[in-house]
Amino acid sequence: MLVLSRKKNESIVINNDIVITVIEVRGDKVRLGIVAPKDVAVHREEVYEAIHGAKPQGLAAAKAADPGARA
Repeated sequence: MLVLSRKKNESIVINNDIVITVIEVRGDKVRLGIVAPKDVAVHREEVYEAIHGAKPQGLAAAKAADPGARA
């Protein structure tokens, strides 16, 4: 798992066409803005699980690499 630190209004870019920007940090909550092509599905984890009936594949691998990580 790649772990990055970002501050408010800073972004990361994935695959040249997905941009994730930190919009706000308030207490233990972080608001993110995501710009992605229309053909890329973006869901919160619990919504993904409700749709697919399972956790995303990458999440299982990330938890195996970091057993102390929380979902």
